Amino acid sequence: AAMQIERFVREVDFVSIGTNDLVQYTLAVDRSNRDVASLYNAGDPAVLQLIHQVSQACDTHQVAASLCGQMCANPMFTMLLIGLGLDCLSLPPIAIPEIKNVCRRVSYDRCQSVAQKALTLETAVEVNDYLKQELASVLPTAVETSSSP
Repeated sequence: AAMQIERFVREVDFVSIGTNDLVQYTLAVDRSNRDVASLYNAGDPAVLQLIHQVSQACDTHQVAASLCGQMCANPMFTMLLIGLGLDCLSLPPIAIPEIKNVCRRVSYDRCQSVAQKALTLETAVEVNDYLKQELASVLPTAVETSSSP
């Protein structure tokens, strides 16, 4: 669906991106299979490109877009996701205070800059390192408590 978003977006009222499945299907990794679970990485550039593509299509066609899954609950990805144009994140209640804290400390322009830079990086390691660095500059305690990608 993400690859064909231009077709779908003309027929729907909203789009919800489920990051857990998106990462698994994009990277061909079953996160519950211990033999390959270590390859599951939401910061992979392919995943970011798909989220960006969906967000842009939704914006172009004025269709609401939201995002759910583990990626939303990880503060390391908050600025990136907002910068990609996703302002509706579905979070587990326990994650809300920390994500809210990140949101309060950044501007939309900064989030857009973070997203633009992240989209130019070539590996998940580069993306994750960059996002951790950006988060540390805004909220140092969040980097210590953020879960792995």
